[in-house]
Amino acid sequence: MALFRKRERPGQLRQATSSDERDLEAFARSHRGVEAFIEPRTTVTETTMLLVADTGEWTRRRIPGPEDARALARKLGIPAYDAGLVGYPQRMRDYNDRKRREARGEA
Repeated sequence: MALFRKRERPGQLRQATSSDERDLEAFARSHRGVEAFIEPRTTVTETTMLLVADTGEWTRRRIPGPEDARALARKLGIPAYDAGLVGYPQRMRDYNDRKRREARGEA
């Protein structure tokens, strides 16, 4: 029940965990044409890494910092981009649109 959930204190952001990195690795290994988009820390979220497959399917997880994101991308052998500079790929927006139409029962 939502009333009994532990709440973070104002100004306290959830930190990246090893499960976040495992999720990113699993996605990259199970999809083709994956690219990484590094999203900067904001006042409400830590640095995040968005992975987008060639189909447009995507996942986003927290990561300790931009250098950690770049190191993970190198480890996975995928290109990494600064999302604030290059934006997001059209295939991701197309994927989201397709999923929205499917959820509404449209063709």
